[in-house]
Amino acid sequence: MGFEVRRRLSVADTVTLFNAVVGFVAGAIAFTDQHLAARLILLAVIADAIDGIVARNGDSSAVGPLLDSVTDVVSFGATPSLFLYVLLTDAYGGIESAHPAVFVGLALLASAYVVCSIVRTAFYSTYFDSPDERPGMPNTLGSIIIATAYLSGITNPLVLSVGALGLSLAMIAPFDYPKPGPKHAIPMGVVQAVAVVAPAALFRAGPRAMLAIALLFFALGPWFYPGE
Repeated sequence: MGFEVRRRLSVADTVTLFNAVVGFVAGAIAFTDQHLAARLILLAVIADAIDGIVARNGDSSAVGPLLDSVTDVVSFGATPSLFLYVLLTDAYGGIESAHPAVFVGLALLASAYVVCSIVRTAFYSTYFDSPDERPGMPNTLGSIIIATAYLSGITNPLVLSVGALGLSLAMIAPFDYPKPGPKHAIPMGVVQAVAVVAPAALFRAGPRAMLAIALLFFALGPWFYPGE
């Protein structure tokens, strides 16, 4: 019978795979253009939201949830980790100049994000079936915070290090993060699109507004946001 890719993939799956391409390109570009990489990470988050909307409107497939989970680990686990790694090593003069112990420490710190993202994705897929059970911070939220923080001008290595560790641990924390409903997700998507298209406009208004929204949801979402 073979893979029958064309028959088995839906429109939503195509958007998911586009997300994977954007995430991969962002990770590759991070080594030469961090500004563009941050914008591409946000674009991947938008693509992730679009594939969810398309799937909920009936164009889904049996393989869709697995494709979505694997792509999330690529675009919102591995790519943000590479992005953090580049930012942190650059802050210490690059790989060539950093002391080996510093290099190892920064590599472990950055890789903690992708490890926790993998653990959360695997545990979520295996142990949590109810839509009301959403433990741990979504890796998409962590990606938004990392990308918009950089686009907002936050590049201090200590802030980045502490933030990276906090976001990593938040992905495996025992708090349930509700999913934003359409009446909030759509305006947030508009702000995020502004951060992608014109990140420097009006004193970086787009990324700074999105960062403030993301941090509020990160801190208060599990307790005060009702979800969809």
